[in-house]
Amino acid sequence: MTANFYAAVAAAIDSRPERPVLETDDGKTYIGADLARESARFARLMVEAGAVRGDRIAVQVDKSPACLFLYLGCLRAGLVYLPLNTAYQRGELSYFLKDARPRVVVCRPQSFELMREISAGRATVFTLDEEGRGSLADAATAVAGEFATLDSAPDDLAVIIYTSGTTGRSKGAMVTHRNLLSNARVLVDYWGFSDRDVLLHALPVFHIHGLFVANHCVLLSGGKLLWHRKFDANLVLRDLARATVMMGVPTFYTRLLAERGFDREACRGVRLFVSGSAPLQLETFKAFHTRTGQSILERYGMSEAGMICSNPLNAERRGGSVGFPLPGVSVRVADDHDRPLGRGEVGGIQIKGENVFAGYWRMPDKTREEFTADGYFRTGDIGTLDADGYLCLVGRATDLIISGGYNVYPKEIELALDALPGVTESAVIGIPHPDFGEAVAAVVVARKDAELDPAALIAELKKNLANYKVPKQVYVVDDLPRNAMGKVQKALLRERYGK
Repeated sequence: MTANFYAAVAAAIDSRPERPVLETDDGKTYIGADLARESARFARLMVEAGAVRGDRIAVQVDKSPACLFLYLGCLRAGLVYLPLNTAYQRGELSYFLKDARPRVVVCRPQSFELMREISAGRATVFTLDEEGRGSLADAATAVAGEFATLDSAPDDLAVIIYTSGTTGRSKGAMVTHRNLLSNARVLVDYWGFSDRDVLLHALPVFHIHGLFVANHCVLLSGGKLLWHRKFDANLVLRDLARATVMMGVPTFYTRLLAERGFDREACRGVRLFVSGSAPLQLETFKAFHTRTGQSILERYGMSEAGMICSNPLNAERRGGSVGFPLPGVSVRVADDHDRPLGRGEVGGIQIKGENVFAGYWRMPDKTREEFTADGYFRTGDIGTLDADGYLCLVGRATDLIISGGYNVYPKEIELALDALPGVTESAVIGIPHPDFGEAVAAVVVARKDAELDPAALIAELKKNLANYKVPKQVYVVDDLPRNAMGKVQKALLRERYGK
């Protein structure tokens, strides 16, 4: 029996081909038969363009149903899908195309000349716009809508996801069909998905949250996607009345809370709100519960492993925690020598399971470095397991501040700052210091109409924190720099304030 991920999708949709699987924010509906036909066309087109099993298909396009069908078509043809953030520019794209060596590149029409130039004739370049139009769509209409899905072994590559590269050279995480299927099946069961579910999808699809988690849960359970090109609070409020599940980054939820019409009645039919890709502030968690009566389910995942942990569906969802390890996933907190630590101790998060990736593309030495002798992957995240087994993230190992020989975990100071009057959110970083090596600094966003005095904030923190943890400098800004998934870009802050 084939391990091709698309075969599992087909099993869910082929028995009811007339059932709607996707509806756009402007009302266009696609049924299961459409998904099967269009993904077959794209699979056939990639093969006719010269792609063979294992070839990479690089895709940097705006979100459209055609983008989803292309992804599934690549899986059907045994090809390796390579999604690229739409924010990437020439330098980044040159690196990715040189490193991945794609056989086909699909891009936005305005990027065609750039992609053709930097691919230097090594790849066939197609275009696809946010309406699903372009040379790719034109070529696909000329091929048959039938394709025999290739047999795939569990460890065949399905996707390469490049890491953000904020601490150095970006690495291509090699995700297999086994990784996709094992993680998706666990999530469908753990989060209680069924063919009655309607998921509001306003996430980008160049990242695992939107591409894998949201899509896979619906496709494997036979549910329906309400497909929004981007997050628009008014459109999301409109469609929440028809949704049973919403997945989003924390920014989605803060924006909903800013809408006067967002209340219990607006989301009465929604059984589950999921947040991920960036930390959810405890204040947002509490405010959301007060407004709606529902607790957001926060989970923990990464490009190298899909979803790792989740707060429970039918038990306590703890704000500030990412919950328990998912079934089949082993999680431990370890010291610098890979020795497991006890409950409540802070250390590096290490994981093992069928969801964990096959390694980094063309980086065998880096791959070996990131795995322990007993097969655990070092995530680079720092955390602690509490007495009840909930995992709490402290930060990234690269964000750890060592000041005067003391370890300072930014999350602890950020929580203290965020609790102070007038503070909306904060980011704590380490900046060079002649005596301490690194000094703690904080970048703070003020609430509307609030006047923040950096000296007063520092004085308040000194009442509850050891002196070495207290920021030496506090900078008040209008907002924090974030990437497309809502994560604060601390590398940019270190560059800006560390001079």
